[in-house]
Amino acid sequence: MKYIGSKPSHITKGDVLDDLGFTRSEASALKFKATLLDAILKEIAGLGYTQKQLVELLDEYQPSVSNLIRGKIAKLSLEKLLSYADRLKMKTTLMVRVSSAASRPISQSGARHGVPPRRKAMRQIRLRRRATIG
Repeated sequence: MKYIGSKPSHITKGDVLDDLGFTRSEASALKFKATLLDAILKEIAGLGYTQKQLVELLDEYQPSVSNLIRGKIAKLSLEKLLSYADRLKMKTTLMVRVSSAASRPISQSGARHGVPPRRKAMRQIRLRRRATIG
């Protein structure tokens, strides 16, 4: 029997978070959280901690530790992840590079040209999510 695969309906040419409708700042925050969460989970696995040990080490409740272990990134703040990394004796660094887009002129209102207001952007994200879910 010959396998007939489904054709992709969309091919990402850049960042998948951009295609999902996240703003550049939201995408950056998610990437940073994901990178930090991945490093924390690797450290926990490498040291062989149990959830019970992590409850005491991280000074957290068991449901919070469970969310961490399961990788539920939406339930974890960046500050909380940094706190966990500190308690695990990990060093964190953040590198920020200036892109060519940052050197564009700023209008008198203070907003960069072509960047939609936050409320409009969030509405567009919700509409895109509904379209992909439904």
